[in-house]
Amino acid sequence: MTIADDMVSLSLSSDADVTKGRAVRLPGPSSRRSAVHELRDLARRGELAAHAAAAEPETRARLAGAAYDIVWPIVFARVTRPIENRRGHWSCASSVRMLTDECLDRHHDDVEAVVTDLLVGAKVPIVDVERWVAARLTAATVDGHRRRRGQRGALQRPRVPVWLAAELGGDPWLTDLAVQILTWVGLPATAGSQLWPLESWARRRESVTGDPAGGDEATVAREVEQVLTAMRRRRKWYADYVERPLGRKWAPVIALAGETVGDPPPLLAVGPAEQDDARLTELASAAVEAISSRLRSGADPVDTVVRVIGVVFGGGTGSEEIDRTPDDLPATDAWVSALLSDPAATRRIVGEVLRIIDEARP
Repeated sequence: MTIADDMVSLSLSSDADVTKGRAVRLPGPSSRRSAVHELRDLARRGELAAHAAAAEPETRARLAGAAYDIVWPIVFARVTRPIENRRGHWSCASSVRMLTDECLDRHHDDVEAVVTDLLVGAKVPIVDVERWVAARLTAATVDGHRRRRGQRGALQRPRVPVWLAAELGGDPWLTDLAVQILTWVGLPATAGSQLWPLESWARRRESVTGDPAGGDEATVAREVEQVLTAMRRRRKWYADYVERPLGRKWAPVIALAGETVGDPPPLLAVGPAEQDDARLTELASAAVEAISSRLRSGADPVDTVVRVIGVVFGGGTGSEEIDRTPDDLPATDAWVSALLSDPAATRRIVGEVLRIIDEARP
């Protein structure tokens, strides 16, 4: 059984939930806390990877579940939320439970990749699992992305071979379009009711060619067919790296009369202040959950609060503020960093956080 198989039985709920369309029964809270403690202990001794590799399926699944509990808040805060913000999916960026099916699938894929990286790569003593995971996020998710492309039969690193570049006459835009096609066929998503994301490629055409007048979908559609004709000169290559992965894509969405296809434009029902409050509330909830989990494992309260607050609130990418008018107010991460560098402020923060956690206990 692989870690990917183990992930079928994992979710964010402590009882029953649905993960990628399958309802599962999950261990109770005390059992999950015990598994997290076991994982941290193995990581601290540098034995996590070896233990997971040699474990029976039940033990391996338990460790995968513990890793999931530790990993998913970090992946959501550092990977999923910035991506959803860039896509304009404000609701998806607000909470894991607000993710649409497609976005939730991407989140699960990234979490699975990071869990796999942890259980396979933790071969040295790891004192702070969260910090180790955060440092490995990019490498783990990129590796997972490439592995999934390979499973679909697509090129893991799309490149234009010399013979295809020659068929395209060395044209910079057609060569770039060929790379976009090879990349697109390896992704599970579709372009609504269309086979190719022509609108997006039309915008890209403008930037590559510098010709805004020629960047329409009809022109790009003709050029896509031109590139595909060139690719078909090598039938086996075309069948392996274009037709096969393209056939494994999700079925296109067919619009009914009066309906639109794809993501609707974002409707901002609240202003920037309310958006900031919602984002900070979500981060605070994740921080409290992470701190509580580590305290139950016997971690030092002061060190735990400072570390978790620093990671959760100090790891922003700035994407959440990209649509804002610049002002003189400090960014959240800079503000938090300044507070944590002040001993008096740190004592107040630690005291308040511990009070909140103590009051939340049943």
